[in-house]
Amino acid sequence: MADQNDIIHQATRLKIMSVLNAIPAGEGLEFLRLKAIAHATDGNLGAHLATLEKAGYITIKKDIVGKRTRTRAMITRAGRRAYDAHLLFLRDIIAGQLPDET
Repeated sequence: MADQNDIIHQATRLKIMSVLNAIPAGEGLEFLRLKAIAHATDGNLGAHLATLEKAGYITIKKDIVGKRTRTRAMITRAGRRAYDAHLLFLRDIIAGQLPDET
């Protein structure tokens, strides 16, 4: 059985990782779009993104568009691997394969 990833398992971070995993490598999603998808406040989303970035699962890119700063999040290779492993954990739970209690 795969192990639970406590960083990704949190509901908001799981939403973020699910969306970013669906995007092709090298592409990102803007902060406002992620905020809408996650139903999060600016501060809440920022904290979750910081946690994922610190774990090496995402990178944050900032650039200037017109007179505004655009913030985008992109999943890393390590993030994709961690997400895939966590999905295996969730599939095992759904399939009823619970860990042995020793």
